[in-house]
Amino acid sequence: MSKVLEGLLYSESHEWVKVEGDIAVIGVSDFAQKEMGNITYVDLPDVDDEVEAGEDFGALESVKAASDLISPVSGTVTEVNEALEDEPELINQDAYENWIIKVQMSDKSELDALMDAAAYKNATE
Repeated sequence: MSKVLEGLLYSESHEWVKVEGDIAVIGVSDFAQKEMGNITYVDLPDVDDEVEAGEDFGALESVKAASDLISPVSGTVTEVNEALEDEPELINQDAYENWIIKVQMSDKSELDALMDAAAYKNATE
């Protein structure tokens, strides 16, 4: 069974969001990394890139598949996790410790469309 952390919000495309004021810290769920297998590459956006809720902002590649990363919120990228460029497997080691991007949200009401931990657990069981 996949690990689902309380206190995070989850999208149907298996991204998680940790809200820190107006900043959304975004990563992929444990379920997603297990489905993909060994992640070999993370395609990251640039700082100051604009992201739109429901649109892709990058991709994960594994030996099995490639998968777009879909932004759960709209806004401006303030930080990317550069450690993933050299060590994409960090996501496999701990999908919740190893966030992918941080976004200055332009519309916090978009968070209302995301699932809480209980709803996401139900969706992935």
